[in-house]
Amino acid sequence: MTTAEIASAPASAEWIRVDGLTKRYRDVTALAGVAFSIHPREILGLIGPNGAGKTTLFECMAGVLPQDAGTVFLEGQPLTTRTRTETLFYLPDAIAPWPAQTVGWALDFSVGFFGGRVDLRREITDGLALTALMRTPIGALSKGQRKRALLAIGLLTSQPMLLADEPFEGLDLRQTREVAAVLRAHAHAGRTLFLSIHQIGDAARICDRFVLLSAGRVCGEGTLDELSALARARGTSASTLEEVFLALT
Repeated sequence: MTTAEIASAPASAEWIRVDGLTKRYRDVTALAGVAFSIHPREILGLIGPNGAGKTTLFECMAGVLPQDAGTVFLEGQPLTTRTRTETLFYLPDAIAPWPAQTVGWALDFSVGFFGGRVDLRREITDGLALTALMRTPIGALSKGQRKRALLAIGLLTSQPMLLADEPFEGLDLRQTREVAAVLRAHAHAGRTLFLSIHQIGDAARICDRFVLLSAGRVCGEGTLDELSALARARGTSASTLEEVFLALT
């Protein structure tokens, strides 16, 4: 399914299904039978504390790590190496590629190498406040500047789904709101975004649905209203995402 096809698909439809995903490191189980769905053109938030398994989940979905069990399905069919490459782009946290090269060079290279959207370059660089940094080497950027440059690379790629690990890490409140607006605009245009977010307040502001992960297990999936109802069914009154997370994990 292309980005254009996703834009016309029902938002409630299941597009990708993760079923029973398990990853072990010797005696440690990082992911234990993780299962959830991803809908077209939604912003899905992966919420959990440090050590919950969020990065491991992203790496298994992206094919960076082999899972020990479980399957990722795309439109009902197991995700193959080819369909994985065509469907999703994984943007890790805390990386600094090509430190000696400028931001402008990195964006141009990424568009060419990954077959990205050159027509979106100006819109993305303006939205992420990168215009004044185009001649700055990647290695000379602050943490927040580097995060915005990496997000620009991810948003310029052509895959219909972007997995971004901690997209708001290192950003101040104003920058977080600006980046959130850019991400929301791309979701409206048909891009599906799966975001790993440590700060629950950031997740509540931008995400349509949530996957709650704790100790490698999914403790809940759905909209805030759906998760609140699940918490009430378990005997706990919870209305905010923070309260829901504490009630269900």
